[in-house]
Amino acid sequence: MNIKEVAKRAKVSTATVSRTINDSQKVKPGTAERVRRAIEELNFYPNTHARTLVSGRSRMLGLIISDITNPFFPELVKSFEDQAVQGGQEVIIGNTDYNPKRMAGCIRRMVERKVDGVAIMTSEADPALVTELTRRNIPTVFMDTGTSSAYSANIRIDYAQGIHEALAHLFSLNHRRIAFITGPMNLESVKIRRAAFLSGLKSLGLSERALIEKGDHRIEGGAIAMKNLLKLPHPPTAVIASNDLTAIGALGAIHEAGLKVPDDFSLVGFDDISFAHLTQPPLTTVILSRTQLAVTAYAALEALLGKQERRHGDYTIPTHLVLRGSTRLI
Repeated sequence: MNIKEVAKRAKVSTATVSRTINDSQKVKPGTAERVRRAIEELNFYPNTHARTLVSGRSRMLGLIISDITNPFFPELVKSFEDQAVQGGQEVIIGNTDYNPKRMAGCIRRMVERKVDGVAIMTSEADPALVTELTRRNIPTVFMDTGTSSAYSANIRIDYAQGIHEALAHLFSLNHRRIAFITGPMNLESVKIRRAAFLSGLKSLGLSERALIEKGDHRIEGGAIAMKNLLKLPHPPTAVIASNDLTAIGALGAIHEAGLKVPDDFSLVGFDDISFAHLTQPPLTTVILSRTQLAVTAYAALEALLGKQERRHGDYTIPTHLVLRGSTRLI
């Protein structure tokens, strides 16, 4: 099956078929519909490489994430891909596993595949690594780490809002020894969350009681960090985790020590992943909407590609505390 047979069936030229495949505005709607019907009837699959050569567009977008095993990211990928499918585009996924070398490999692959744009939804992006994208004028959307330019946009997560709400909530429950378990400190987002925790403590007059333990945004890291907190002469009465997987690990460590949440400890997560409400007890956490993040990232790329009106300044995603059963009054 080739393009000539499609042209013959639709009674148009091969050039018209090519323009229709590439969504050219030069083809009348009725003619385009006739060509698409012929394509469907003949079960014709356009050569995507040829389409890229003709149009200069690959109809592919890159999406780079940190950890495909963290439920936060599959939800983000699905929402982003839903947007792309509606726009007739494919998505290439890159998973860094929090590793700068893998990040470099992901970016190289995006360039080699000639993607139309890239959404980097992880904050371990070293500016030196992404120069290759901006140098080639490939539209790029960053999370927390980028700057706005002709070919780039930045999405800022308002981590402080949710973390300050969590601190205020715990303070209202009479907690004064509140600990924070971080993620990998090479991540800009982790640094921002840690700073938000410290500024929140300061506003509550608790700066001198700051307890911070390092985690890795995984269940195992959360468990280890919680065990370290339990060994302290004066353990905290409440813990805020940098993400929900960390909180789940902490929950397991507390249970393993023969203690209970929320009877002995109040616990707050961050992200509100799909099964945060299924833990025992259901996890009080800070919601960061993956759908809103994905839709915003896709819209920002479309604006950079000139398909939507471009807004000025950074995009911002809010966060809010969701109350469930893992916190209580002491």
